[in-house]
Amino acid sequence: MPLSFEPVDELTGPGEAKSNIDLLARLFPDAVVDGSVDFDALRNLLGENAAPTTAEAFGLRWPGMAEARSLSTVPATGTLLPKPEESVGWETTKNIVIEGDNLEVLRLLRRHYINKVDVIYIDPPYNTGNDFVYDDKRTTTQAAHEAAAGQRDEEGILQIGEASDRAQDRKAGASRHSIWLSMMYPRMLVAHQLLTETGVIIVAIDDTEHARLKLLMDRVFGAENFIANLIWQGGRKNDSRYVSVGHDYMLVYAKNEAMLRSNNVRWREERPTDGIIREAAKVAWNNSGGDTEKATKLMKEWIKSLPQGHPAKENNRFYEFDPDGRVSRKRDISWPDKGGPKYEVIHPVTGLPVKVPERGWRYASPERMQQEIDANRIIWGKDHNEYINGKTYLDSEDGMVPSSVFEKKRASASNALDTLLGAGIFGFPKDAGVLSRWIDLATYGSREAVILDFFAGSGSTGHAVMDLNARDGGCRKYILIQLDEPVDQDGYNTIADITRERLRRAGQQIAAKKPLEAADIDTGFRSYRLAASNVRPWDGTADQLDLVEAVDNLVAGRTTDDLLVEMMLRLGLDLTTPVETREIAGSTLYNLVGTLFAYFGTDITVARANEVAKALVVWRDEAPVDSETTVVVRDTGFLDSAAKLNFAAALEQAGFSTLRSI
Repeated sequence: MPLSFEPVDELTGPGEAKSNIDLLARLFPDAVVDGSVDFDALRNLLGENAAPTTAEAFGLRWPGMAEARSLSTVPATGTLLPKPEESVGWETTKNIVIEGDNLEVLRLLRRHYINKVDVIYIDPPYNTGNDFVYDDKRTTTQAAHEAAAGQRDEEGILQIGEASDRAQDRKAGASRHSIWLSMMYPRMLVAHQLLTETGVIIVAIDDTEHARLKLLMDRVFGAENFIANLIWQGGRKNDSRYVSVGHDYMLVYAKNEAMLRSNNVRWREERPTDGIIREAAKVAWNNSGGDTEKATKLMKEWIKSLPQGHPAKENNRFYEFDPDGRVSRKRDISWPDKGGPKYEVIHPVTGLPVKVPERGWRYASPERMQQEIDANRIIWGKDHNEYINGKTYLDSEDGMVPSSVFEKKRASASNALDTLLGAGIFGFPKDAGVLSRWIDLATYGSREAVILDFFAGSGSTGHAVMDLNARDGGCRKYILIQLDEPVDQDGYNTIADITRERLRRAGQQIAAKKPLEAADIDTGFRSYRLAASNVRPWDGTADQLDLVEAVDNLVAGRTTDDLLVEMMLRLGLDLTTPVETREIAGSTLYNLVGTLFAYFGTDITVARANEVAKALVVWRDEAPVDSETTVVVRDTGFLDSAAKLNFAAALEQAGFSTLRSI
């Protein structure tokens, strides 16, 4: 059977309703009949663990919850328009900034980025009681909301009496909380799908929705994956009536905490004093001429000379020098709590077992302890009657566990942004330094992490990622999504305009500070804007499609570059995939690293089809790839069916096995 062109728009992606049913059919084929789920059969297959629909269950509920959940499974219908003129380093950058509603954008990105994002940081709009600018087309009426919330019975009588002086406040408050949760819920569901199995999400929030957000995240991510409730003390409010509430929260969840645990992931950061002590140790060793006793004496004198209250004096646990100049300290190697393993450890001089700590050994097995002995990380007593200690080298310190409460004045972030953009351009930006710290911890120092922020605001997350890369030479990538929310600022029409300008200037600032390394730091970004599909849908008003009209089925003003991006989104390709072009038969032939070719020309005759087919074969054979090669064409680009069939036959004969049309 000859090859045919499968429409790209008929494909389904992960997380969408159709693919969810397909997945269910693979697991329980008896419960899916003709594409519909037989819930009675599914309950039978699941046994006693399947609760009836009327069963009570613990967890957060609100009016409109089911409708909000379904929004996460709706296939994306829009596209992203590339904007190279708004971008920095379009051809080379791996960073992405997208302007538009984040729910639709997340659904568009899902096909490629599912299970590929390492950290999500978001600072969603706090629920201040104002109308949300996010419109998810929910249709719940006020009466339906009141009924679902238990405020209205079957006869339409409000259960909260008008005599109550807070009745209207309660009704309005319940409605606001429900709207906010319905805005967050589908976005969090898609966010969960995007995270890698070792990924982490950090969500900033204030007191108003903290309790409900915690329950929502328990529902989406699982309470067992809760990591921490961070408290950021950012300043004082002396005009408060009761208490100065100057803090915000950051709720932290893993996608799979059990996997982090099995991988022995531990979040550690350098102590504030580590750098100071390392420098002092280097000076002491150099001044000692390589004498361990003299170097140790010089180090003691330095510590003694520090003023009271100096962190290096207060927190220092004394270090000793090895003959090779490395500095180490003693470390307790007993189990941190009771019930640790107890086994014999033989003293190297006496040949007898040393004393076992009352709590047991820190290391779970004799084999693990032997690794420490072989690595010279054990400090022995003079004989077996003394306890032994571990040895930790200053240049390989594990660091300290970050605290869940930290203080950083918010004014510093505002001042930094004012310096970068001008005074008063954007209020209450997040601190890029704080974000870079927690992003680095959550990725345990990975220099290749992918970071997503779909409430981008002024772009603090992108700034933080560039700062991290500048600090350690990393190649982390960011994806920022910001709604096209209007602002009243000279030179800026939307918040997204501010986001892009902040990133441009931050990149320039980083490059200016590190001119030698700047070439290796990605300070650019690709800019995209959310829009309706490039392809005009057939409205079905004619008895048959007019081929003359069909060849111009693009929305007015759209280009083949725009169509290429839509095709990449529908096929789940990385938006920063390198693209090469050649002009063939009056239109552009696109080559995406040899694995995919796209041609969106129109009025393609049999002769032109043969010309394009030959060009495809030549280009493919210039740099052959091991993977399958796909060819995508414009569905209405052929002058007639003969040209389309001839093109498909030529490609099949040349060995192309996958043909798509858009």
